[in-house]
Amino acid sequence: MTAPDDTRQKIIDAAKKRFAHYGYSKTTMADLAVDCDMSPGNLYRYFPGKLDIAEEIAREASIRTAEQLSHILTQPGRSAAERLHDFLFQDLRETFLTLEQDPKLVEMAQIITAERPHFHNEGIKREREVLRRIIEYGNVSGEFTVTDPEFIAEMIQSATLKFSYPQLFTRLSLERLERELEGVYQIIIAGLRAGVSISDSPQNLVNH
Repeated sequence: MTAPDDTRQKIIDAAKKRFAHYGYSKTTMADLAVDCDMSPGNLYRYFPGKLDIAEEIAREASIRTAEQLSHILTQPGRSAAERLHDFLFQDLRETFLTLEQDPKLVEMAQIITAERPHFHNEGIKREREVLRRIIEYGNVSGEFTVTDPEFIAEMIQSATLKFSYPQLFTRLSLERLERELEGVYQIIIAGLRAGVSISDSPQNLVNH
Protein backbone atom coordinates (compact mmCIF):
# COMPACT_ATOMS: atom_id res chain seq x y z
CA MET A 1 0.00 0.00 0.00
CA THR A 2 1.05 3.61 -0.57
CA ALA A 3 1.06 6.07 2.33
CA PRO A 4 -2.36 7.54 1.35
CA ASP A 5 -3.79 4.02 1.11
CA ASP A 6 -2.38 3.18 4.54
CA THR A 7 -4.02 6.27 5.99
CA ARG A 8 -7.35 5.48 4.37
CA GLN A 9 -7.25 1.97 5.78
CA LYS A 10 -6.35 3.34 9.20
CA ILE A 11 -9.45 5.55 9.06
CA ILE A 12 -11.63 2.65 7.91
CA ASP A 13 -10.34 0.38 10.69
CA ALA A 14 -10.94 3.07 13.32
CA ALA A 15 -14.46 3.66 11.99
CA LYS A 16 -15.27 -0.07 12.13
CA LYS A 17 -14.38 -0.14 15.83
CA ARG A 18 -16.26 3.02 16.69
CA PHE A 19 -19.37 2.17 14.64
CA ALA A 20 -19.46 -1.29 16.26
CA HIS A 21 -19.17 0.17 19.78
CA TYR A 22 -21.16 3.41 19.61
CA GLY A 23 -23.19 3.02 16.43
CA TYR A 24 -23.10 4.96 13.19
CA SER A 25 -25.40 7.81 14.28
CA LYS A 26 -23.47 8.53 17.48
CA THR A 27 -20.12 8.71 15.73
CA THR A 28 -18.80 12.00 14.35
CA MET A 29 -15.96 12.82 12.01
CA ALA A 30 -14.33 14.62 14.95
CA ASP A 31 -14.42 11.36 16.94
CA LEU A 32 -12.73 9.51 14.10
CA ALA A 33 -10.10 12.22 13.73
CA VAL A 34 -9.18 11.79 17.39
CA ASP A 35 -9.05 8.00 17.02
CA CYS A 36 -6.71 8.39 14.04
CA ASP A 37 -4.58 11.04 15.75
CA MET A 38 -5.21 13.58 13.00
CA SER A 39 -7.07 16.84 12.59
CA PRO A 40 -10.66 16.84 11.27
CA GLY A 41 -9.42 18.85 8.29
CA ASN A 42 -6.90 16.18 7.42
CA LEU A 43 -9.55 13.46 7.77
CA TYR A 44 -11.72 15.23 5.21
CA ARG A 45 -8.86 15.01 2.72
CA TYR A 46 -9.42 11.26 2.59
CA PHE A 47 -13.21 11.02 2.94
CA PRO A 48 -15.80 13.74 2.19
CA GLY A 49 -17.99 12.54 5.05
CA LYS A 50 -18.95 9.82 7.49
CA LEU A 51 -21.27 8.16 5.01
CA ASP A 52 -18.39 7.73 2.57
CA ILE A 53 -16.41 5.87 5.22
CA ALA A 54 -19.41 3.68 6.03
CA GLU A 55 -19.88 2.93 2.34
CA GLU A 56 -16.26 1.83 2.04
CA ILE A 57 -16.65 -0.49 5.04
CA ALA A 58 -19.78 -1.98 3.50
CA ARG A 59 -18.04 -2.33 0.12
CA GLU A 60 -15.22 -4.34 1.68
CA ALA A 61 -17.80 -6.65 3.27
CA SER A 62 -19.77 -6.95 0.02
CA ILE A 63 -16.70 -7.88 -2.01
CA ARG A 64 -15.66 -10.42 0.62
CA THR A 65 -19.14 -12.00 0.57
CA ALA A 66 -19.14 -12.26 -3.24
CA GLU A 67 -15.70 -13.86 -3.18
CA GLN A 68 -16.83 -16.42 -0.60
CA LEU A 69 -19.94 -17.23 -2.65
CA SER A 70 -17.86 -17.63 -5.80
CA HIS A 71 -16.06 -20.58 -4.18
CA ILE A 72 -19.30 -22.51 -4.68
CA LEU A 73 -18.53 -22.49 -8.41
CA THR A 74 -15.44 -24.63 -7.93
CA GLN A 75 -16.75 -27.16 -5.42
CA PRO A 76 -16.31 -30.63 -6.95
CA GLY A 77 -19.14 -33.13 -7.19
CA ARG A 78 -21.96 -30.62 -6.76
CA SER A 79 -24.81 -30.37 -9.24
CA ALA A 80 -26.11 -26.99 -10.38
CA ALA A 81 -29.19 -27.47 -8.18
CA GLU A 82 -26.99 -28.19 -5.18
CA ARG A 83 -24.79 -25.20 -5.95
CA LEU A 84 -27.84 -22.96 -6.14
CA HIS A 85 -28.97 -24.30 -2.76
CA ASP A 86 -25.48 -23.72 -1.34
CA PHE A 87 -25.46 -20.16 -2.69
CA LEU A 88 -28.83 -19.17 -1.23
CA PHE A 89 -28.28 -20.71 2.19
CA GLN A 90 -24.68 -19.59 2.58
CA ASP A 91 -25.70 -16.04 1.73
CA LEU A 92 -28.52 -16.14 4.29
CA ARG A 93 -26.54 -17.73 7.12
CA GLU A 94 -23.40 -15.63 6.82
CA THR A 95 -25.26 -12.33 6.58
CA PHE A 96 -27.70 -13.24 9.35
CA LEU A 97 -24.96 -14.30 11.77
CA THR A 98 -22.79 -11.27 10.97
CA LEU A 99 -25.63 -8.86 11.70
CA GLU A 100 -26.71 -10.77 14.83
CA GLN A 101 -23.19 -10.58 16.24
CA ASP A 102 -22.98 -6.86 15.49
CA PRO A 103 -26.53 -5.41 15.46
CA LYS A 104 -25.22 -1.85 15.08
CA LEU A 105 -24.28 -2.83 11.52
CA VAL A 106 -27.99 -3.07 10.71
CA GLU A 107 -28.41 0.67 11.33
CA MET A 108 -25.44 1.46 9.10
CA ALA A 109 -26.67 -0.87 6.36
CA GLN A 110 -30.14 0.71 6.42
CA ILE A 111 -28.69 4.21 6.11
CA ILE A 112 -26.36 3.27 3.26
CA THR A 113 -29.18 1.49 1.41
CA ALA A 114 -31.43 4.56 1.74
CA GLU A 115 -28.80 7.21 1.03
CA ARG A 116 -26.65 5.39 -1.54
CA PRO A 117 -28.92 3.07 -3.58
CA HIS A 118 -26.24 2.81 -6.29
CA PHE A 119 -23.98 1.10 -3.76
CA HIS A 120 -26.69 -1.40 -2.84
CA ASN A 121 -27.17 -2.21 -6.51
CA GLU A 122 -23.41 -2.65 -6.91
CA GLY A 123 -23.37 -5.37 -4.24
CA ILE A 124 -26.41 -7.09 -5.70
CA LYS A 125 -24.72 -7.16 -9.11
CA ARG A 126 -21.65 -8.92 -7.68
CA GLU A 127 -23.75 -11.71 -6.23
CA ARG A 128 -25.95 -11.95 -9.33
CA GLU A 129 -22.86 -12.73 -11.39
CA VAL A 130 -22.26 -15.85 -9.28
CA LEU A 131 -25.91 -16.85 -9.70
CA ARG A 132 -25.66 -16.43 -13.46
CA ARG A 133 -22.64 -18.72 -13.61
CA ILE A 134 -24.45 -21.38 -11.56
CA ILE A 135 -27.34 -21.29 -14.02
CA GLU A 136 -24.98 -21.50 -16.98
CA TYR A 137 -23.34 -24.52 -15.35
CA GLY A 138 -26.80 -26.09 -15.12
CA ASN A 139 -27.33 -25.48 -18.83
CA VAL A 140 -24.03 -27.15 -19.68
CA SER A 141 -24.70 -30.13 -17.39
CA GLY A 142 -28.19 -30.58 -18.86
CA GLU A 143 -30.01 -29.88 -15.59
CA PHE A 144 -31.53 -26.62 -16.83
CA THR A 145 -32.64 -25.21 -20.14
CA VAL A 146 -32.46 -21.48 -19.62
CA THR A 147 -32.27 -19.20 -22.64
CA ASP A 148 -31.33 -16.06 -20.69
CA PRO A 149 -29.25 -16.91 -17.59
CA GLU A 150 -28.68 -13.23 -16.76
CA PHE A 151 -32.41 -12.51 -16.60
CA ILE A 152 -33.20 -15.68 -14.65
CA ALA A 153 -30.41 -14.84 -12.17
CA GLU A 154 -32.00 -11.42 -11.72
CA MET A 155 -35.43 -12.97 -11.11
CA ILE A 156 -34.07 -15.50 -8.59
CA GLN A 157 -32.31 -12.69 -6.79
CA SER A 158 -35.50 -10.63 -6.72
CA ALA A 159 -37.43 -13.57 -5.27
CA THR A 160 -34.84 -14.21 -2.55
CA LEU A 161 -33.67 -10.70 -1.67
CA LYS A 162 -35.30 -10.93 1.75
CA PHE A 163 -32.92 -13.74 2.62
CA SER A 164 -29.80 -11.92 1.43
CA TYR A 165 -30.34 -9.03 3.86
CA PRO A 166 -32.64 -10.65 6.46
CA GLN A 167 -32.45 -8.15 9.33
CA LEU A 168 -33.24 -5.28 6.97
CA PHE A 169 -36.62 -6.87 6.22
CA THR A 170 -37.69 -8.96 9.21
CA ARG A 171 -36.90 -10.10 12.74
CA LEU A 172 -37.61 -13.77 12.11
CA SER A 173 -35.27 -16.37 13.57
CA LEU A 174 -32.68 -18.05 11.36
CA GLU A 175 -34.60 -21.33 11.66
CA ARG A 176 -37.79 -19.68 10.40
CA LEU A 177 -35.96 -17.94 7.56
CA GLU A 178 -34.32 -21.20 6.48
CA ARG A 179 -37.73 -22.89 6.41
CA GLU A 180 -39.10 -20.13 4.17
CA LEU A 181 -36.04 -20.13 1.94
CA GLU A 182 -36.23 -23.90 1.46
CA GLY A 183 -39.80 -23.48 0.19
CA VAL A 184 -38.84 -20.69 -2.18
CA TYR A 185 -35.85 -22.73 -3.40
CA GLN A 186 -38.04 -25.74 -4.16
CA ILE A 187 -40.36 -23.58 -6.28
CA ILE A 188 -37.42 -22.05 -8.16
CA ILE A 189 -35.67 -25.34 -8.82
CA ALA A 190 -38.89 -26.98 -10.00
CA GLY A 191 -39.27 -24.24 -12.58
CA LEU A 192 -35.65 -24.50 -13.72
CA ARG A 193 -35.86 -28.29 -14.06
CA ALA A 194 -39.14 -28.08 -15.95
CA GLY A 195 -37.48 -25.86 -18.51
CA VAL A 196 -39.92 -23.01 -18.00
CA SER A 197 -38.93 -20.29 -20.44
CA ILE A 198 -39.59 -16.68 -19.51
CA SER A 199 -38.27 -13.39 -20.77
CA ASP A 200 -38.45 -9.83 -19.60
CA SER A 201 -41.51 -9.27 -21.78
CA PRO A 202 -44.56 -8.56 -19.55
CA GLN A 203 -46.81 -10.21 -22.15
CA ASN A 204 -44.76 -13.40 -22.08
CA LEU A 205 -44.92 -13.48 -18.30
CA VAL A 206 -48.72 -13.11 -18.40
CA ASN A 207 -49.02 -15.89 -20.97
CA HIS A 208 -47.03 -18.24 -18.76
